[in-house]
Amino acid sequence: MAFRKLLYYFYEKHLEREIKKNPLPAHVGLILDGNRRYAKEMGFEDISMGHKIGAQKVDELLRWCAELDIKVITIWVLSTDNIFRESSELSKLFSIIENKLLDLSRDPAVKKNGYKINILGNTNILPEKLKEVVRTVEESTKDNRERVLNIALGYGGREEIVEAVKKAILSKEGLSAEEIARSLKAEDIARYLYTYGVPDPDLIIRTSGEIRLSGFLLWQSAYSEFYFCDAPWPAFRKIDFLRAIRSFQQRKRRFGR
Repeated sequence: MAFRKLLYYFYEKHLEREIKKNPLPAHVGLILDGNRRYAKEMGFEDISMGHKIGAQKVDELLRWCAELDIKVITIWVLSTDNIFRESSELSKLFSIIENKLLDLSRDPAVKKNGYKINILGNTNILPEKLKEVVRTVEESTKDNRERVLNIALGYGGREEIVEAVKKAILSKEGLSAEEIARSLKAEDIARYLYTYGVPDPDLIIRTSGEIRLSGFLLWQSAYSEFYFCDAPWPAFRKIDFLRAIRSFQQRKRRFGR
């Protein structure tokens, strides 16, 4: 066991040195999948233990990204579909998210590494207590300028696009429907996306072996590279993250050309 840990340590350092020689993604998106599956595999009677361990893993992710000087991270924590889970599981999940957000708002490492935290999604569907915590974490990090951490909470990619289109149409007040249809451009819609102001993700990582986006950043991921990892999120290691970055660096991006 000790020998294996030593091998992993040297392999991790080797990967890190190689990766730093090549261009790094400016924006990495992550679908944090597999918390419940991990809890079952580990034999936990309380499924929420998977979510708790997954929440702790976010601290490691922020440190890895700071070490590589990745400027923008977007993590998907709670989808609009998750809201329909059993109330007993959902209440525990909300509590874990609340506690994690409060921890981040007070975390010296968040301040030191300059993470400005934005919450992406329809916060209207969240409990009042969680809404208050959302406001707290955004307010406490609003002056940080070095990096951005987007947390997708109550988020659905289709819903995001629908809301952006509605706002784009309303911004053209006074025009007829035909005039709006003729004048509407992609940039008109992009202006009202949750991520407006930050670059689209260069790389999107999904853990736990599922090979789909499930609605994550549908508009923004048009030219993203994708990496699917078998490890569930709570078991995701720095080596897995570095492998994803290396895979990104080995691809030739064409942006549709």
